[in-house]
Amino acid sequence: MAAGVRNRLPAALAAVAILALGGCQRDRQRVVGVVPKATSHVFWQSVQAGALAAGQEFDVRIEWNGPPSETEFSRQIQIVDSLVARRVDGLAVAAADRTALVGPVERATKAGIPVTVFDSGLDTEDYVCFVATNNYEGGRMAARKLAALLGGKGEVAVLMHAPGSASTLEREKGFRDALAAEFPGLRIVAEQFGMSDRAKARAAAENMLAAHPELDGLFASAEPSSVGAALAVKGRELAGKVQVVAFDASEGLVEDLRAGTIQALVVQDPFRIGYEAVRTLVRTWEGNPPPKRVDLDAVVVLSGDLEKPDIRQLLFPDLKSYLR
Repeated sequence: MAAGVRNRLPAALAAVAILALGGCQRDRQRVVGVVPKATSHVFWQSVQAGALAAGQEFDVRIEWNGPPSETEFSRQIQIVDSLVARRVDGLAVAAADRTALVGPVERATKAGIPVTVFDSGLDTEDYVCFVATNNYEGGRMAARKLAALLGGKGEVAVLMHAPGSASTLEREKGFRDALAAEFPGLRIVAEQFGMSDRAKARAAAENMLAAHPELDGLFASAEPSSVGAALAVKGRELAGKVQVVAFDASEGLVEDLRAGTIQALVVQDPFRIGYEAVRTLVRTWEGNPPPKRVDLDAVVVLSGDLEKPDIRQLLFPDLKSYLR
């Protein structure tokens, strides 16, 4: 073989290898890491099902990983950093704390990984899209419903979620703002955090009920707080006497609504939140960037609404088809 031909062979083989590698990279299935605040609550299971539904539709592999509880910020940071180190194709993150997750999300963006923030916001704009319920408006809806139940007069308490959780802080702010602006006859006399834990939320609710025996109404801003509020009201035999407006839904909360322990549920669509979070990343890859913010509406559900087909679909999404 001529020396010139021998010298050209390594370069030619390298070019073929690069082309083959490029083809493999284009053909492989993209991976999206989806990191919720926690994994134990029904809300997050519905988000997971929505993300998996989008993964099936758009041929994307979903890697679902989150901390057991919403107060484990350090664990959530470790999970996000691990996914960035693995160079996943996209990230969808629900920040348990609006400041603690800023660094990991900005590191992902600097690494060239598009990030969608979902459910709960961050103190940064360094992401592709924010997908969430309009939580501020959801809080206002809860205030208006509680005011209607109480005839615009009385003492109320707020069972908050956890410090640093942007989504629930927005709900709580919306609730307070609506009462202050629209219902001067309603007065907030107590507020406590449930710390994203049903037992702690129940204890906090019982403390407020004991300290304010004339309490007329109670607003709970997230699923664990809503469960804790219902347990406390039932435990103190105050069902129907203290009007409860709760945020989020689960089978137990729906039964409490049906039984009259809870008078109204402000319900999100977590399945759609998960679906849209993945879909925004697909649009980014396709060169069709989504809007910076996608707001989804909450719905106020009363006991008389529970048999409506659209409400049943919202409350009981087909999780078994996706979570196997």
